[in-house]
Amino acid sequence: MAEKLRIGWIGTGVMGSSMAGHLLTAGWPLTVYSRTKAKADALVAKGAQWADSPRAVAAASDIVFSIVGFPSDVEEVMLGEDGALRGLARGGIVCDMTTSSPALARRIAEAASARGCAALDAPVTGGDVGAREARLSIFVGGDKAAFERAEPCFAKMGQRLLHCGPAGSGQQAKLANQAAVAGVMFSVCESLLFAQEAGLDVAQWLELVVPGAAGSTAMGTLGRRLLKTDYAPGFFIDHFIKDLGLCLEECRRLGLVLPGVTLADEFYRMMQAQGSGRQGTQALIQCLATLSGKEWRKHD
Repeated sequence: MAEKLRIGWIGTGVMGSSMAGHLLTAGWPLTVYSRTKAKADALVAKGAQWADSPRAVAAASDIVFSIVGFPSDVEEVMLGEDGALRGLARGGIVCDMTTSSPALARRIAEAASARGCAALDAPVTGGDVGAREARLSIFVGGDKAAFERAEPCFAKMGQRLLHCGPAGSGQQAKLANQAAVAGVMFSVCESLLFAQEAGLDVAQWLELVVPGAAGSTAMGTLGRRLLKTDYAPGFFIDHFIKDLGLCLEECRRLGLVLPGVTLADEFYRMMQAQGSGRQGTQALIQCLATLSGKEWRKHD
């Protein structure tokens, strides 16, 4: 390890607990905070130190990572009265890994610079499995020197890493990724539903398709979950709606019309309104089936 950095971590949910755990296992001293303390218990049991606020985390750290829910949460844990930037010493780095607003990322970078610190925006893709297996893709925006200092930490959390440019560009890169995911989810769910209603052996069909041109990571992972009618979240519908909204906000700023993103936003908002917001994005198949008066079934 090139530098014995003291690491702070804010947010130990589905993704954050695994990501922070990799850093702890690698030997960095780790201080953690989560809104729900019990979600950090496993990390504390393995040697992490608990702190009572983001500010307290930062006071004990050289680099503070966060991965929380929504831009409002990011603003609170970074810029709030008890936020990380209030406790971070000069020369420190804050790195938000939540999928959030590019404009907010730029604001955090400006606030960090005013305090003699640096900020990175580094959202990830790969879901809960990628987080557990340390094979995330990480999109990083912000100061290049800060990126290089944090790079050994990123290497323990993911397999693919790109410095995308100045503050906010990591978020923009992730939102471009989410535009692709919106289309892929329709691809996976519509094709599986068609195969079922055509009377095919859906499980065998899926195994034939996954390695070919119609295959995708989502087809291989979420498609197999759908065979079991498993709607557990690798990624919550609630959070995907947040991402799609951020993407559409950027589209308006850039003068872009993306019908696929707009359609996905409408479908997932409909599901959220019907109480499915805490399901995984693959639950879209239920909504599509209902449109035709059908029901998605388990396929063993």
